[in-house]
Amino acid sequence: MSGTQSVVVGDKGRIVVPAEVRAARNWTAGTVLVLVETPDGLLLTERGSALRMVRERLRGRSLVDELEGERRDAARAEER
Repeated sequence: MSGTQSVVVGDKGRIVVPAEVRAARNWTAGTVLVLVETPDGLLLTERGSALRMVRERLRGRSLVDELEGERRDAARAEER
């Protein structure tokens, strides 16, 4: 597989994932995929892969600490 495939949007908005890609990814009928819109285009991946990507990006980050920091910064800005 080359990593680049061309697909065509059909008249009902459907695209066909080439058989070579489906086989390489082990995507069979009923596989749940997630389509993520990004500034650079679209990402099509399995639901499990999407969850792993999100977890990896959030690993080591404390969202609570980030929120508290943002709130502290906002409070300081208001005090000025």
